[in-house]
Amino acid sequence: MVGRASPKRMTPPLTALAAGQLVMLQIALVGLSAGAAAALLFASVTSGTWLSVPLFYIAPLPIMIAGLGWSHWSALVAAVAASAALGIAFGSIFFFAFLAGAGLPAWWLGYLALLARPGNAPVGGTAAGPALLEWYPPGRLVVWAGVLAALVVVVAIPNFGTDAESFRVGLRTALGRMFGAESGSGADNPISATGMGNLDRLVQFLPPAAAVIATITNVFNLWLAARVVKFSGRLTRPWPALAAMTFPKLALPALALAVALSFLDSMIGIVAVVLTAGLLMAFGVLGLAVLHAITRGINARPFLLGGIYASVMIFGWPILALSVLGIFETAFEIRARAARKRGLPPAV
Repeated sequence: MVGRASPKRMTPPLTALAAGQLVMLQIALVGLSAGAAAALLFASVTSGTWLSVPLFYIAPLPIMIAGLGWSHWSALVAAVAASAALGIAFGSIFFFAFLAGAGLPAWWLGYLALLARPGNAPVGGTAAGPALLEWYPPGRLVVWAGVLAALVVVVAIPNFGTDAESFRVGLRTALGRMFGAESGSGADNPISATGMGNLDRLVQFLPPAAAVIATITNVFNLWLAARVVKFSGRLTRPWPALAAMTFPKLALPALALAVALSFLDSMIGIVAVVLTAGLLMAFGVLGLAVLHAITRGINARPFLLGGIYASVMIFGWPILALSVLGIFETAFEIRARAARKRGLPPAV
């Protein structure tokens, strides 16, 4: 008599709880990996080599990649993990410097980039059909990049002084010690009158310059992270029409108010100068978008745009002209006027 074969043991289907635990584990692992990469990039500045400078500035990149490709929770884990690792290795200063200067801004920009809300019904569909998603506008992301850059600099200001005069004295002293140590003359040796004049100019120039650099870093890292995630196929939002980006209407009054307050000889004036620098750099990015839009159809377009990008990178000051162009675009809609005049469709 042939015995009846015992039934095979079937693996029960994955429960919702187990699936949720796997998702949480993936978020944690991705976040920890991105945090480790970000910490290594940030810590490279301690080597003192020229190669460490670009590595330092792309330290937020792994955090943004984690946020855009997986979840903003992964980005938050990465920011906290990288800050903790740097704090353990180099002290509390590195912990707060990375968390406030790179980690949290990278997480916030990644979070905003994936915000979406239901939009209008698709063309040819019905009101009851599936709605299109309206994603967070790229122009607002650029404005946030400038505002966050200014906030990073403002947060660092109390380290040198709590009022305008003490801040200038503290920053001048710190710069004098740094340059004295680098030149080998020592921190106790007096600085010449010419050196003091250079230090005074640097004290005035350094806070807004730091805001400009931080804005460029935020915008570039966010763009590069989105390109990397898009290439991997994990970018959930469609690639936006960057040449058609617009700024919120409040951006222009905010810039005007910041410029007006920057003439005050107080801490409010210093903060306003920093915010002005960050917003002007954001408007410079908008100016580049305007150039990309209004040069469509021109045969020499690649040479024209290439020359403008090269002049900005080499000389720096042409970005002010682009900022003015961005301001005029927000006020007078230059792209729309140019498109109507030339009979072109809207910029894409």
